[in-house]
Amino acid sequence: MAEADPFRADQATAAAGEHVRRTQTRRWRAILMIAGPVVLIGGALWYWFGRPGEIDTDNAYVKQDIVSVAAEISGQVTSVQVRENQHVHKGDVLFTINPANFEASVEQADAQIATAQARITALEADVRANTVDIASARDDLALAEANYNRGKQLMERGFNTRAAMDEAQHAVAAAHDKLASLQAAAERAQAQLATGRQVPGQNPGVAAARASRARAALDLARTVVRAPADGIATQVTRLQIGQMVFPGVPMASVVKDAGTRVEANFKETDLGHIRPGQRAEVTIDAYPGLVLKGHVDSIGAGTGAEFSVLPAQNATGNWVKVVQRVPVRIAIDAHTDRPLIAGLSSSVTVYTGKD
Repeated sequence: MAEADPFRADQATAAAGEHVRRTQTRRWRAILMIAGPVVLIGGALWYWFGRPGEIDTDNAYVKQDIVSVAAEISGQVTSVQVRENQHVHKGDVLFTINPANFEASVEQADAQIATAQARITALEADVRANTVDIASARDDLALAEANYNRGKQLMERGFNTRAAMDEAQHAVAAAHDKLASLQAAAERAQAQLATGRQVPGQNPGVAAARASRARAALDLARTVVRAPADGIATQVTRLQIGQMVFPGVPMASVVKDAGTRVEANFKETDLGHIRPGQRAEVTIDAYPGLVLKGHVDSIGAGTGAEFSVLPAQNATGNWVKVVQRVPVRIAIDAHTDRPLIAGLSSSVTVYTGKD
């Protein structure tokens, strides 16, 4: 019996291994051909319909409170103490207005107070003088009445004339009139010194002058315009020395440090799962890789279209239904050293816990 050929045996073994590898390769190809589309379709569905328990949107923007700074009086700008994008603290001076006119108003009000006080002093002196005059008039009246009574007694006994009686009677009437006139003058002076219920214990004339002085002092204090809050000063390029400012016209703005938030506009179909207090994550387009922790603070009271300048009117025959967006405020819980500039684009994911 002839011996087996080792070379042919090795070839057979190699052929068998190659056959096995080809079979496994074809098997994996078949698996990949089937599984690949399934994975792609599943991923697309997952992306389209959302991840379970999560709702996200990239229609979100960083929001900050912006305070417009305007003068409360009219005047000319005399100095500007702030630069564009400078950080300011509450109470820092932003700009000043020429105080000359308002200083003059304060001095005028001081003069009015002094005039009112001098008038009160004069009225008090008149009251004291009237008191003395009234006492003297009473004495004159008493004397005139006594002379009349004596003359009447003499007249009854035939020792007096009718002319003398008429003269005595006239003296009594004149004394009465003088006393009444002095009493009326005293009452007028007392009335001018009286105080009203609105300003008890203070003369109305002095109170009015002091009110004018307080208003003038307030206007003088308003010539120095200060920052209303901590934040970044912006739009200060409108402030130029010599420029006129007017009440209520914004001249600068302060972007407040506090109150930074994200306003995310979610589809109305997602609102059924969103509740205040739910955990959220925020990513900022300007800072790749930065993830901020937050939570749902509140849900808007109306859609964006409802609060637009020209709200949509859908009472037409060719109306097309459009999915509305509702603003959801996201409070940021984490602190970051990166500046969160108002208006930055961001993406928000809310963890709703839905199945």
